[in-house]
Amino acid sequence: MTDPRSLLYRQLDPAEAQALAAETLKACEDGELYLQFVASEAFSFDDGRLKTADYSRDAGFGLRGVSGEMTGFAHANEISAPAIRRAGETLRLLDPFTGTRPPAPARSNRHLYTEASPLDLVGFAEKVALLEKIDAAARARDPRVAQVTASLSASWTVVEIVRPDGFVATDVRPLVRLNVSIVAESNGRRETGTFGMGGRYLYDDLFKPENWNRAIDGALSQALVNLESVDAPAGEMTVLLAPGWPGVLLHEAIGHGLEGDFNRKGTSAFSGRIGERVAAPGVTIVDDGAIDARRGSLSIDDEGTPTQETVLIEDGILKGYMQDRLNARLMGVAPTGNGRRESYAHAPQVRMTNTFMKAGNDDPAALLAGMKSGIFAKNFGGGQVDIVSGKFVFSCTEAYKVENGRLGAPIKGATIVGDGPSVLTKVRGIGNDLELDRGVGVCGKGGQSVPAGVGQPTLLIEGLTVGGTA
Repeated sequence: MTDPRSLLYRQLDPAEAQALAAETLKACEDGELYLQFVASEAFSFDDGRLKTADYSRDAGFGLRGVSGEMTGFAHANEISAPAIRRAGETLRLLDPFTGTRPPAPARSNRHLYTEASPLDLVGFAEKVALLEKIDAAARARDPRVAQVTASLSASWTVVEIVRPDGFVATDVRPLVRLNVSIVAESNGRRETGTFGMGGRYLYDDLFKPENWNRAIDGALSQALVNLESVDAPAGEMTVLLAPGWPGVLLHEAIGHGLEGDFNRKGTSAFSGRIGERVAAPGVTIVDDGAIDARRGSLSIDDEGTPTQETVLIEDGILKGYMQDRLNARLMGVAPTGNGRRESYAHAPQVRMTNTFMKAGNDDPAALLAGMKSGIFAKNFGGGQVDIVSGKFVFSCTEAYKVENGRLGAPIKGATIVGDGPSVLTKVRGIGNDLELDRGVGVCGKGGQSVPAGVGQPTLLIEGLTVGGTA
């Protein structure tokens, strides 16, 4: 097997990279030379035929220097000594640093993933054949199926962080995803259902019939349920959130507000509240980038810090924030392994990895049975959040009325409106059924997108505002 690092060092050798990092970053307080190689592919099958088959390879570096709160950054898609030296000229604009430099990240021998690439282990014909089987099987499931779209994608990334103090760390990161979308039609009405799955592993799991059939069944079920949906009610009501993917609401409404940069600058609703009660008793929220195979997991973050479980809120009390190296240094705390970047062309930011609420002790069936009225939100689509206020709006892609402890008619057009700080205080029940999402999350911040994971148990929240069409 080819050494993954050889893909980074075709015009440069490792010793030269270390010398260049020391040379270009010698006047900086902190920083790194970030090398990256990525190969990616994507297939889309629609209208009974292969629509797209894309394959790309890219390699480059990002050179970042930090002095105080100032950051200098330059990048190029050529990993060579002349290109790195040219990038180093950018850092001369920073104020020279003469104090004590922060220590290098802790070294770790942990590697979450093998060096194998998912792109190479399964042939082109097999990938197309899988999408053909999904298309045929979905159309055979129900005569109301009008359209099927199936997509398969993968990437394989090798990164190396080289610091001026001699620290070097390497990570290999596979990522795969399968998505199925089905449009069902009945009596002139058309509705869509989707189901996706993936994570940081090879293609093997996605090619198992039980898994791709599960994707078909999930997408079809959602589409058929929505065909029967009625207008959503509106007003303030009790909401029961399903386990798993609905944790995206917590990710957006609360997670971003717990990132270190917003709190250092005082722009988060959670700024300066360490040690205070910010949620109902029993609410414990963590960010954990070290869970094997999860979409948001990394052996090390993009600054070289090993990932870990970081407790953000414990039993309702705010315990801490997620941190990269810059914000951790300025706030006088330790980095938590949350320095992430979209690619070598981007400087790192404080970002979530896998952020979720831990399980409670309540029986999910009992939580439903105890509801007099409200809605059950099983799946969410897009949403928006304002970091400063924590206000959010989320659309439900699958939801049901709840009447006298039973699920009623499916509803269409429901939105959940609220704000992160207050929604945590309205939690009245926490199920014992924690689920992480199926591996489809993408988190956006500051113009960068990175893979991320979410999760939660069944959650009963009182007094949420539901926007509807009824």
